Amino acid sequence: MKTIKVTCIFIALLIIFISCSQEKRHTDKAIFKYNESSGITSLDPAFAKDQSNIWACNHLFNRLIELDDSLNIKPSIAYRWDILDSGRVYKFYLRQDVFFHKHILFGKDSTRKVIAKDFVFSFNRLLEEKTASPGAWVFSMIKYDKINKKYDFIAENDTTLIIKLKETFPPFLSLLSMHYCSVVPYEIVQYYQKDFRNNPIGTGPFEFKFWKENEKLILLKNEKYFEKINNIRLPFIDAINITFITDKHTAFLEFIKGNLDFISGIDPSYKDELLSKDGQLNKKYVNKIYLTSSPYLNTEYLGILSDTNNPILKNNPLKLKKIRQAINYGFDRDKMIKYLRNGIGIAGIYGFVPIGLYGSNKANIVGYKYDPNKAKELLQEAGYYKLSTQENLITIATTSSYIDLCKFIQSQLNEIGMNVKIELTQPATLRELMSKTKVSFFRGSWIADYPDPENYLSLFYSKNFCPFGPNYTHFKNNNYDKLYDISRKEIDFEKRIILYKEMDEIIIEEAPVVVLYYDEVLRFVNKNIENLGSNPLNLLNLKSVRKRM
Repeated sequence: MKTIKVTCIFIALLIIFISCSQEKRHTDKAIFKYNESSGITSLDPAFAKDQSNIWACNHLFNRLIELDDSLNIKPSIAYRWDILDSGRVYKFYLRQDVFFHKHILFGKDSTRKVIAKDFVFSFNRLLEEKTASPGAWVFSMIKYDKINKKYDFIAENDTTLIIKLKETFPPFLSLLSMHYCSVVPYEIVQYYQKDFRNNPIGTGPFEFKFWKENEKLILLKNEKYFEKINNIRLPFIDAINITFITDKHTAFLEFIKGNLDFISGIDPSYKDELLSKDGQLNKKYVNKIYLTSSPYLNTEYLGILSDTNNPILKNNPLKLKKIRQAINYGFDRDKMIKYLRNGIGIAGIYGFVPIGLYGSNKANIVGYKYDPNKAKELLQEAGYYKLSTQENLITIATTSSYIDLCKFIQSQLNEIGMNVKIELTQPATLRELMSKTKVSFFRGSWIADYPDPENYLSLFYSKNFCPFGPNYTHFKNNNYDKLYDISRKEIDFEKRIILYKEMDEIIIEEAPVVVLYYDEVLRFVNKNIENLGSNPLNLLNLKSVRKRM
């Protein structure tokens, strides 16, 4: 009997020891934890449209080239490249030490080396109708070989890739930094088909482990990742744990408890808790977290439908340029930034292209500053004050996230005698209304796909009318279109900048948009996290991050 008791005690102690050992092994792992309140819809880079998808794909995949935190183009899988035939041919030379994440379909070695044909497959897949990728437009300038009936992506050999364009397009290299252009393995994609979205195999610093949609996504360190710093293989952390808490205030509380390692951006539910009125981190948190900020290639704006043939503009005062200009003069952007955003962001008093991106020179592009007297003068000239309350009504369509900004604008426009109403809609509904041009005045934002002013100015090119392009205002100006066409072919950097500025000035004059502010990237980070940088595209790069345990 005594022997049985001793044995039971020994077994119990052994179980406790094993459990503690397993727990210790788990806590010894450096796991970076963050939340995606908007969710992730796909882990397939062909659908890397939204920021949440882009962040996830950045952990899992690589491209030919990438951008550093200063937006300089740097090698990734391509270690160098040549630009030939006056910018119409690009020749890339690939590294020979890049391997796909392990999968049984690769055969005996469970992996294989990335070769040029993988990029040919990946790029063609992006263009195929059956893929239905929102990123197909990225390769709209690729030359098509009519004889062989294929696009001119050419694998010269395993380590050399050639891409031929229809015509010169100077931002093409920047375009290739987009996550749509990630390399994927043909045998895995062909096996999973549409289910590749939740069975991703890439080459990135982290590999897929587990995803329960709207609950948790786990990625593990890629032990064979090709990049190194000081001869030490990246990444430094062992795993990434992504949660999907939809309520931003709840996510903030998890961050304060230490259950998340960082949060990005500001939300009305917690901005005053974290930030002082002048945008500094509140003193109560300085020993626990740190704040990083940088310019953000994101222009927040109100869009105005410009197509006078659209029935919804028939009796709408917004069809008159002077009324659109009056709205631009009619509210104080500096005051809005100071009181509603705790000083975060720069007032949108220049062009549409955000400050910091070449081609947008705030000294040369003069936008709209607060001038209520000028606004009243324009309204008087346009005959606005003679309209009935039914005829002069202007409705701003927005979502709940921006209701405070729109109410501020409404209040200030009311002060100059304008009749403004706010219509609150769900984000998906507003996007659909914008896409179908069924809303005349709407809140929008444009985050750069790639760091070139052309990406912003494409929003006003008449051949880009939505729903097939990003011109949601249906703005059309022959002079603008002419300048845009010339700029896409202009190789000379300085000449291209001059063209960009001329186009931006046309937008200011015609006022199809009301620029609100140029955003900033804000990151609140726990102090045990090191090397979490910040960049104007707000890309989350975790491969060089360290976490002190």
